[in-house]
Amino acid sequence: MSYATTAQADTRSSAGVWTGRALSGLVVLFLLFDGAIKLVPLQVVIDTVIPLGWPTDPALWRTLGIVLIASALLYATPRTSILGAILITAYLGGAIATHVRIGSPLFSHTLFGVYLGIALWAGLWLRDPRVRALFPLAR
Repeated sequence: MSYATTAQADTRSSAGVWTGRALSGLVVLFLLFDGAIKLVPLQVVIDTVIPLGWPTDPALWRTLGIVLIASALLYATPRTSILGAILITAYLGGAIATHVRIGSPLFSHTLFGVYLGIALWAGLWLRDPRVRALFPLAR
């Protein structure tokens, strides 16, 4: 392999890593915001969960806010990013199940967790060679 080919591969790899970091950063910012409004919990959180059939107990929402923030921070930390991604995926699965149960609109509400999960794993795949080795797109 020539020097030019190696340099070109490094540039593509570096661009992919930075794209993954940016995508992961957006996901983390969203999750931290979502967790923070549950910590307070803002009245909008309480008003939103009533139609979902969830209890309005502030202690429950503070606990979920802590779980979400902790999972997002694990995801943002390179050594624990895979654990964080798994925990967030489980959290999103619960959100998806809730929306399926009450018959929320499919593309805007029910699948939002799927969209966020795809962004989460795509960002991790782009920034972490361990995940790329575990889930290669081509062999």
